[in-house]
This record gives sequence, structure tokens and C-alpha cells, in this order.
Amino acid sequence: MESINIKELNERIQKESEFVDILGLEMGKVIVGQKHLVENLMIALLADGHILLEGMPGLAKTLAISTLSKAVSAKFSRIQFTPDLLPADVTGTLIYSQKKEEFEVHKGPVFANFVLADEINRAPAKVQSALLEAMQERQVTLGEQTYRLPEPFLVMATQNPVEQEGTYPLPEAQVDRFMLKVIVDYPQKEEEKLIVRMNNSGEFPEPQPVVKPEDIMRARKVVREVYMDEKIERYIVDMVYATRTPGEYGLGAIKDLISYGASPRASISLSAAAKAYAFIKRRGYVIPEDVRAVCPEVLRHRIGLTYEAEAENVTTEQIIEKVINAVIVP
Repeated sequence: MESINIKELNERIQKESEFVDILGLEMGKVIVGQKHLVENLMIALLADGHILLEGMPGLAKTLAISTLSKAVSAKFSRIQFTPDLLPADVTGTLIYSQKKEEFEVHKGPVFANFVLADEINRAPAKVQSALLEAMQERQVTLGEQTYRLPEPFLVMATQNPVEQEGTYPLPEAQVDRFMLKVIVDYPQKEEEKLIVRMNNSGEFPEPQPVVKPEDIMRARKVVREVYMDEKIERYIVDMVYATRTPGEYGLGAIKDLISYGASPRASISLSAAAKAYAFIKRRGYVIPEDVRAVCPEVLRHRIGLTYEAEAENVTTEQIIEKVINAVIVP
């Protein structure tokens, strides 16, 4: 009976996930290369999570989310984070109207489907908290009224790994609110040549709306239905537990390199991202390869390193690789 259900689910997901290829092609018209970034944006969108991007300037981070919003025909807003920004500049505020003799609500840029928080580490903690609260609660309180944020709601925050003077690094507990952290790398030589050619010609392709926000909401429901076996669930929990108690998984050598392991949010995010990845690959069930594929992005910002690790130039990527290789695949 289960195999029949899996077969039906597979057929349904193959039909429902057709738009993923169309959306990918539309984004590919504007964004040269950066397939990894585009794929992770899709995962975050389908798994109802938020994404943190880290990379050097000029790597199409802003262009990626604005292109996605145009292709989904959704509302897009960009907030440039600066040290003088106030929480009200993000969430909105109440302004007194002398004509009406009452306070009027002026909603901030966070009231959009796609929100780009550009250089989030440039703004003070109060502003970061205002955005992160909106991300978590999916609502904003202005005065005595609470307003729901539109659906779908995706925040893509960017941070620059250079120029750290005068920045306010996101606290570990708040970074945990992001489902994925993606490191954006430089394009390949051939890709960069194409980028230069496009800029020299001055002809930039304009993405066309190919998907509606309702399609995304419907797809999210289907993603939640993707079948996940109990063995895969155990595999996900083992992955996360290996970052907390490495000794139990034969990883005693890295025990002194980890100051704290991944939180239960990591298990939830790993499960949701693996389901979204299976959906993108047009499959109705999760396999261990799906978990391994999304593992670095989900765990990267959730593992704390000790001073010993930093002194030995050990990165979280190296620790994640050891965890992936040590945990027994079901």
C-alpha cells in the first residue's frame, strides 16, 4: 500500500514541480552562473525559510533576489542597512495626522514578499532584532495593532566578509533564525567573460513573471507531503547530534574544536531543506543524498568553533565534512 502511495506522490510531485525548471530558466536569463545560489534560493522559498548570504561585493546577491521576485510577480523591497538605521525604518511606524486627528499606520519595507536586507551586519542590534522578530513571528506590531506579513515571505540577508570595522556581527542565537547560510563565490572565467560582454552591450535581459505567489504557496504544501522515512529522520538527528557529542560518533579528535553544536532548529531546517531539495529534483521521497546536499548550508552557521580551532585554522566546513563522513548512511 505504501509503495502505491509513494508512486502516486511521485507522479503528483513531478507534475507540481514543473514550474521549478521554468523559474530556474527565467533566472538563468539574467544571472550568469551562480547555480548554487539560485538552487538555495529555491530551497529557502519552497521550505518557507530565510537565507543568509556571505560573499564579496558584486557577486549578483542583490540581483538574484530581485530577479526571483520579478519571476514570481511578487512585491520586492530592499533595505540598505546602515549604522544610523532605526527599527521603525524597517517595520514602519505610527504617524499623527492633524487632518484626521488620529495616528495613521505607515508600513515599512518589511511588508513585502521578498525582502533584501543588504549588509545586515552594518546596522545596530536593535534594527537586526526588529527584522529577525518579523522573520520569526511573521508579523509586526505597530502601536496596539498587529499586522500579518504577506505570504510567501522570504528574507535574504547579505553580509560582507571584508571591511569589518564599524560592523555589528549577528549574534549566534539570531543567526540560527536563518534556515540556510550560503557562501557566494566568484564566477568562472567563461562566466565572467559573458558578464563583461552583457555589460558592454548594455542589453540586460528582463525576467518575465512565470509563476504566481499562489503557486509557491501550493508548492509549499506539497513539499511538506514529501515522504521521509524514519531511517532518514534518524540520520538527520544523528548528523546534528554528531556536532554536539562528536565522541559518540568516533569523532573524538574534533571534540575540542567545537564550542557548541547545532540546535534543534538545525534538525528541523535539515528536514525541511531535504524535502525541498527532493521536490526540486522531482522526487516524492527523501534519500540520504538530499540530506548530504543541504547539510553544509544548514549547519555552517550553527556550529561554534573554539579558540583552538581558530588557532589551527579549522573551518566549520571541515568539521561538517568530517561529520558527514562519520555518520552511518541508512
